[in-house]
Amino acid sequence: MRVIDYGIRGMHLAYDLLEEWDSLVLVDVVPSRGNPGTLHVFQHNSGESEEDVPADCESGFTTTGVDAHSMDPAAVFASLRALGGSPPYTVVVGCEAGSVEEGIGLTEPVAKAVPRAARAVQEIVAALQTSTAATVREDC
Repeated sequence: MRVIDYGIRGMHLAYDLLEEWDSLVLVDVVPSRGNPGTLHVFQHNSGESEEDVPADCESGFTTTGVDAHSMDPAAVFASLRALGGSPPYTVVVGCEAGSVEEGIGLTEPVAKAVPRAARAVQEIVAALQTSTAATVREDC
């Protein structure tokens, strides 16, 4: 398991994903639907396009011109595919933004969501590890 803060280095993530990854957990901001701090957890199937993601799991993934410093997950995955790779099984933990204005720090509702998001990531990783361990045991 690796924990890496890619921040605005989406192209770096795309290149790292060229290596063999069993799964990926992305923690990112998602567009606000009027409830800043609300968490959304959903799977992003590497075989589906962004249009295939159900409306109730809208990720805010959009494919736009590549700017290596402002790449959303869809742009990262598109770059990865252009490089000859394919995304691993991906779970996204998204928090509705309170503000996307430039500045330092989190809005209060988003800051309050951090412990819930951390617990969600821990539960997802534990489930992924159990799933991987079960697969390994089946293969033995």
